[in-house]
Amino acid sequence: MNYKSFIVSVFTLLLIVVISSTFDGQQAFTETTESSWSIGTSMPTPRTEVTATIIGNNIYVIGGLDKSGKVLGTVEVYNIKNDTWKTVAPLPQPLHHTAASSLNGKIYVIGGSTTTIDNWVPSNKLFIYDPIEDKWIEGKPMPTARGAMNANFVNGILYVIGGYASSQIVDVNEAYDPLSNEWISKSSMPTPRHHAASAVVDDQLFVIGGRTVGLYPIVNTNITERYDPIEDKWMTVESMPSERSGISAASINNTTTIYVFGGEDLTKTYNNNEKYDVKSNEWESQEPLPTPRHGLAAVSTNDDKIYVIGGGPASGLSVTSVNEIFNIR
Repeated sequence: MNYKSFIVSVFTLLLIVVISSTFDGQQAFTETTESSWSIGTSMPTPRTEVTATIIGNNIYVIGGLDKSGKVLGTVEVYNIKNDTWKTVAPLPQPLHHTAASSLNGKIYVIGGSTTTIDNWVPSNKLFIYDPIEDKWIEGKPMPTARGAMNANFVNGILYVIGGYASSQIVDVNEAYDPLSNEWISKSSMPTPRHHAASAVVDDQLFVIGGRTVGLYPIVNTNITERYDPIEDKWMTVESMPSERSGISAASINNTTTIYVFGGEDLTKTYNNNEKYDVKSNEWESQEPLPTPRHGLAAVSTNDDKIYVIGGGPASGLSVTSVNEIFNIR
């Protein structure tokens, strides 16, 4: 083979790799990147429909469902430095499809469902955990009982948005002030939905994707909406490339990027990993999840890693304990 033929052959091979396509709803990796996945120690309890948050070097994975559909109050803690797990005090009440966020060394867990998926009973409970004391206390209940919603702290206020109530999707946006232990209603989200993902960048709260009908059948959306807590206003931004629900998202410190992982529809789960750049208002595909799943947790750290833990590898009720780490370069 002469030099010219060799160059043509190499170029052709690279072109084939770059133009790889998506099959059966799974995202194919279509761009060159230095980011990569690694594997951490598996979570002790396989479960799905979990929530998680981080304090210091410890990721807290909270609640969920086991393989039989039992509702769990389990709280397991992963130390990102030691790659080890431990179990701490369980939730005062077992919950799945709940939400959690942390502030000033304490964890706030809100809403969810107290019974099986087939008999959805939403909660309005607010539980507050002190890791130093390893104890839970109860805060003032949320005005609207719901599960499968999103909760994020912005400037010391907990915003709880969307979700599924007793028999309807809600657009509710309710804010909790830990200092006063009071709730106040805020501007409703334009698109009612549940099983969405959320993240905060530059004190702006983004709600991404989700489901726009009842629990079943699954009708997914890719709508992305941004909430400004200071102005108490919403605006629609560029939609996520794929329509997904049962997803999780994480933003990276000191950047304008949000990563959205996983998802499901009626027949399959997704390995999608899509990055949104807030500044450019553009999306890019990233290296796919090694394990496609829904009902998963995603938590970012200060060293540009995202830990994607638990979830269901098959559509509907299924569980896993995987702990996959996205290393961003």
